Amino acid sequence: MSLYRDAGIVLRVHKLGEADRIITLLTRDRGIVRAAAKGIRKTTSRFGGRLEPFMHVDLQLAEGRSLDIITQVETINAFAKDLGGDYAAYTAGTAMLETAERLVQEDGEPAVPQLQLLVGALRALTEGRMTPSLILDSYQLRALSIAGYAPTFDACARCAAEGPHRNFHAASGGMLCDECRVAGSAAPSPFTVTLLAGLLSGDWSTVGTSDDRSRREASSIVSAYLSWHLERGLRSLSHVDR
Repeated sequence: MSLYRDAGIVLRVHKLGEADRIITLLTRDRGIVRAAAKGIRKTTSRFGGRLEPFMHVDLQLAEGRSLDIITQVETINAFAKDLGGDYAAYTAGTAMLETAERLVQEDGEPAVPQLQLLVGALRALTEGRMTPSLILDSYQLRALSIAGYAPTFDACARCAAEGPHRNFHAASGGMLCDECRVAGSAAPSPFTVTLLAGLLSGDWSTVGTSDDRSRREASSIVSAYLSWHLERGLRSLSHVDR
């Protein structure tokens, strides 16, 4: 039996048989991994709460025919403990987990940047550094960027003409000048465009000075852009406290 070690975030769990669970993780070395945790639903399980969503863990796995088997787990960051009592942070975090699972390919390739981004976003949620919905919007834009879908909020996404521009079109990749504008483009306010650029770059001083209207508009644009690239929306977004 071949053993290997990896570290990652638990994204999702579901039941397997009478006492086991299948654990879906975003890992450093192998991207998305789905593995079985034997006997974890028994009261005598040595894994306990270490394999719950949001948990950042170091683990040892044994390669199996259809599913790998988790044999050891050590906690790195117990994000689940800190998020459980804050509804806004919990729902934003849940949307982050779903985003990560949908964006990262199941190809066995390393996912170091995506894992680092998710760990940082969950840490920001637990520490209350900013409104949870803003942390979520920033995380999703930056996760899209790592996946190769970075939007542009300054130059025109089609002709590269310098901005600012006033037309946003998800299928075109961001802001469009008036000459490149296509039917169905949104027209966000200049304040919203500035906020979106700040969310993508991590300019929290700019993000912190934004108003509620711009934040709501920015969230709608981020959701539309994410849905376009995922080809359908996230189920968890309907529960996010905006």
